[in-house]
Amino acid sequence: MATTRTEGAVHPGFRWGPFTARVPFYHTRVEWPELAQGIFVAGATGLGLVPVLMGYFGLDFDHALACIFIQSMLLSAAPILFGEPYAPGWITPALPLALTFVLAVDGTGMPVYATPEAKFQVMTAVSLQFAVLTAVLGVTGLGGWLMRNIPAALKGGIILGAAIAALKRVFIDDAEKFLHVQPITTIAAVSVCLIITFSLPLQQLRNKYPIVKFIAALGLLPGFIVAAIVGPLSGEVVFAPDFSKWIVIPPFVDAFWHVSPFGIGWPPMSMLLDPNVFILAVMGYVIWFGDIVTGTEILETARKARPDEEIDLNFNRSHQSTAIRNVLMAIFAPFFPTQGCLWTGVQVIVVQRWAAGRKGMDSLFSGISSYYVFGVPLLYVVVPLVTALQPLMGVALSLTLVLTGFACAYVAMSVTHNPIERGVALLTAVTLALFAQTPWVGMLVGIVATVALVGIERPKPPEVPESA
Repeated sequence: MATTRTEGAVHPGFRWGPFTARVPFYHTRVEWPELAQGIFVAGATGLGLVPVLMGYFGLDFDHALACIFIQSMLLSAAPILFGEPYAPGWITPALPLALTFVLAVDGTGMPVYATPEAKFQVMTAVSLQFAVLTAVLGVTGLGGWLMRNIPAALKGGIILGAAIAALKRVFIDDAEKFLHVQPITTIAAVSVCLIITFSLPLQQLRNKYPIVKFIAALGLLPGFIVAAIVGPLSGEVVFAPDFSKWIVIPPFVDAFWHVSPFGIGWPPMSMLLDPNVFILAVMGYVIWFGDIVTGTEILETARKARPDEEIDLNFNRSHQSTAIRNVLMAIFAPFFPTQGCLWTGVQVIVVQRWAAGRKGMDSLFSGISSYYVFGVPLLYVVVPLVTALQPLMGVALSLTLVLTGFACAYVAMSVTHNPIERGVALLTAVTLALFAQTPWVGMLVGIVATVALVGIERPKPPEVPESA
């Protein structure tokens, strides 16, 4: 039974420093609609990283599953342990940028980071750089200054660069591994998700038909269902669930020694001081900050409907909690883009139901915690479910990247304000995609083009609160 909240107060929890921990089932109750969605939607989305960790980083299935289990728990710690009022998610646009950087080849066609150990080390380096950057910018307040002064054309170029990198990864770079192996299944699943997520005609039907609104709120799950139907019919997918055992604990200790800097060695100083690593961390921060602004705006629009619960928005706390999670991830399961602050779709879903009244959802934190299965990704330990979903993991990766690419493209176009800024954004984006090994080149081109073609005048993005 959840603890009782005083009318108009912040939901109770255990304070520790600037953070507030809310213990599941004691401070927060079960919200069944969110729990049911979260088990499958959040779990299935996370499984999209398994083929990445297996195909590019040399892990076997069990070790990859252990890594995404840890990453999921760290992500869930944002609302449960740190008291963040956002449905946490990856720094999704940074995923294709990070993959493009880590998988880049040199002038002779050889991989820059040739071994799995080197790839995990560079992921550790970027995560640590991002954590330090986030902590410093949050404590000093320079994060707000940076985002108020970054030109729209440059910001749009970074986001559009992520779009190009994501789509290039699916349709060109890795087409032989994923798209060409399951073309009918992938195209069907991607088409359904694009229509459900972005279709303007379908959005008009949401307010008329509750079933349409419900389906649209399921995120990637409809795409998985379509893939599960089309795949076997097309002969591209053969399901072989393992019923020999029902529950298994991933091999955390063994995975730790395969990926952690304590097992494979810390990144060399040359890697930690590499300007390209720092530039990648900066680009991640620009995207992360935009998510904070988006999450805050979503909450602000709903707060008037729930005067019974005060939401503590704290800009510095968000920076500190993100920094801590990225340090922990760098140590236990390094993969840079997985520890962000917002999953926009889930935030909208939970906040909409929270705004409908206390009878439906007592606390925002109950809804968010339930969606993240109270910090324990149960899907990953149920053997028949995981083994059944295994043939669809390549589709999951393609879904994630294509939707990321589409979303980044229209966000980049909305960030810019005129044709010249859009042209500069495109030039920056293409340069970032072409010079994947040296992202500082793309940033330099973007800065020079912005100053020369747009000028130093730029609009200021909305502020986010320093404290409650």
